[in-house]
Amino acid sequence: MHVCLFDEGFHCLEPLALTRPVFDLICGQTSLGAKQIRHFAPCQVGVLVRPHLAALYKLQHPTLKVNDLDWLRSEPAILVNGRWLPPKHFALNIGGPCLGMVDEEVAYAVVGTELLEYCSPQTLADCLDTWKRTLPQHAAGGRLITYPWDLVNNNAEQLCLDFVSGTGRPACLSHVVGPAEKLLVDPSARIDPLVVADTTQGPVVVDRGAVVTAFTRLEGPCYVGPFAHVVGAKIRAGTTLGPQCRIGGEVEASIVHGYSNKYHDGFLGHAYVGEWVNLGAGTHNSDLRNDYGEVHVSIHGQSVATGSTKAGCFIGDHTKTGLGTLFNTGTNVGIFCNLLATGPLAPKYVPSFTNWWTGKLRENGNWIQLLETARKVMQRRDLALTEAHATLYRHVFEETAVDRRHTYREVEQRQLRRSA
Repeated sequence: MHVCLFDEGFHCLEPLALTRPVFDLICGQTSLGAKQIRHFAPCQVGVLVRPHLAALYKLQHPTLKVNDLDWLRSEPAILVNGRWLPPKHFALNIGGPCLGMVDEEVAYAVVGTELLEYCSPQTLADCLDTWKRTLPQHAAGGRLITYPWDLVNNNAEQLCLDFVSGTGRPACLSHVVGPAEKLLVDPSARIDPLVVADTTQGPVVVDRGAVVTAFTRLEGPCYVGPFAHVVGAKIRAGTTLGPQCRIGGEVEASIVHGYSNKYHDGFLGHAYVGEWVNLGAGTHNSDLRNDYGEVHVSIHGQSVATGSTKAGCFIGDHTKTGLGTLFNTGTNVGIFCNLLATGPLAPKYVPSFTNWWTGKLRENGNWIQLLETARKVMQRRDLALTEAHATLYRHVFEETAVDRRHTYREVEQRQLRRSA
């Protein structure tokens, strides 16, 4: 039986899901998709993604079946919602076609070939609606990730669960606060003297090739990904640092997806940062309102309550901040943005492909410069910007154009009202 992950509910996970399927988002040590595959332990895996993501995803994952409908329809399949965060204990008892549900949403669907005849990325939503009306349902357990802050809020718990199934060996490190067996360091990682690991509240994992320099404090649960560099930093509980990140300063309860730089001092808290992001020296975000009230975040033009008093910033791929940039609680910044601080807090919502300079929002549509900068950044990590990357970014630029125009118009109208 095939297992096929599908990409659904991505609009509410922007800007993080603008450039990747939802099942590639990280929670704990791994992506959502890795957790789903681990639970089903399939022989062969495929994915259904938005058509404009397919070319790049095939390039990045050559062994996967990407939008291959002949493969999908060749035998019965389990279709897994890419937003599903599976429960700790899961057992699938297949007695025929059925749906695993979390509240009113489909976590996974077990279907035969006759139900897959008309299933495709374009028709998936209709198929799910039909199956919900006709197939037996049972509770799947776990939860569905809806908004970016759901990943952050569940990160600490998932770091602890991933540690149980992880591999490695205890490190010989003299400065360990808490149980030494909860510290795992890959043999190829480098830990300098004067590094403190605090495992009192959860495990600390340092993956292969990572470097942790002197005067760093690692507070569990936390994870330092492959070939990441942590430079004299305070890494507080609930933090995941993805592959090849460069991290300094203070980071609390945050996810840095990978290949991003926060080398210098500055606070990052309750945040999710995408790939190829550079946070300039002195960039800080607030993650708690002065009145301790509930934080709201702008998602698709709507102010959405997070249900939490703690929410920082959510930053899309290839965005950069200048010296001293300050983010308010619940800030949402799209992809390919460039923010230069001028004193006040940055806007709480910055649409993709936008410059914020001298306190004004302007479209950043210089394609030659954008792609050349992205190419240089990726070369620094020995990766290449391909035509598939460029095509995807152009698609997202066009897809987000209406949102940019609407946001700029709203800002201009607010400024006119203040000056009247």
